[in-house]
Amino acid sequence: MFELAGKRVWIAGHRGMVGSALMRRLAREACEIVTVDRKTLDLRRQSDVEAWLVQSRPDAIIVAAAQVGGIWANATRPVDFLLDNLQIATNIFAAAHACDVDRLLFLGSSCIYPRDASQPIAEEALLTGPLEATNQWYAIAKIAGIKLAQAYRRQYGRNYISAQPTNLYGPDDNFDPASSHVLPALIRKAHEAKMRGDSALTLWGTGTPRREFLHCDDCADALVLLLQSWSDDTPVNIGTGEDISILELARLVCDIVGFAGDILHDLDKPDGAPAKRLDISRLQALGWTPAVRLRDGIARTYQWFIRYASGERPR
Repeated sequence: MFELAGKRVWIAGHRGMVGSALMRRLAREACEIVTVDRKTLDLRRQSDVEAWLVQSRPDAIIVAAAQVGGIWANATRPVDFLLDNLQIATNIFAAAHACDVDRLLFLGSSCIYPRDASQPIAEEALLTGPLEATNQWYAIAKIAGIKLAQAYRRQYGRNYISAQPTNLYGPDDNFDPASSHVLPALIRKAHEAKMRGDSALTLWGTGTPRREFLHCDDCADALVLLLQSWSDDTPVNIGTGEDISILELARLVCDIVGFAGDILHDLDKPDGAPAKRLDISRLQALGWTPAVRLRDGIARTYQWFIRYASGERPR
């Protein structure tokens, strides 16, 4: 057990969706949350990261900082997704070790697994087949972070671990249509179609791929549990164990938003991996289950979007 009471915990990426959820969750623990703004610290600069860690001296680090985005963002900015995420991971790991920080939790992603992995995807599927081409840049950087956690554990005995969340959503998500993931993109698309009085909205691809979605507050709860109680070379999946087709998801979002038009398909756009549902038995064995139902979570996220659609964000 890693006791949080009295500890200083650095959330790298505290202003993102997962980082914000971690801020809310860790506020219920008797620990001190350490943060730094990206204007103050560029995580892509190794010497700056180490100097800041020397000064701040956290007892534990959760690496939630990342360059993220959907299929279109990955396709048009491969250098950003590969290089920035590699630099963030390597810099934080190296600085943590140099500053003798012995507890670190690295967030990977379900996209690390082979495109055609058997469903549900167990942690052992890592590196057993080719990646999905539409997000390979991000996936490779995340795989490097997972391997760094294992390498520091094996070579130096560091208590570094990794977790692989499924598709996340919730408040503080990115709703930019050019760079967002599928669920926030659908929320915005359905809302704007309703506001314009459109007769239809267009969905990328066939709508047949199946995806699993987890509310960011559930993810944060699982991450805190892992920080406290998991110490092993094996990464741990975080998900719901349930999936839904993209077309079914679009219909659900439209129903919640109140858009009654038709759903059309742009078949020139890619589908991505045909299915992606995680085996969460390892996490369930620790006594964890998700608390937020998908419909309720989308409804809450939509209300957050309406309130802050102007770009203003609560802090």
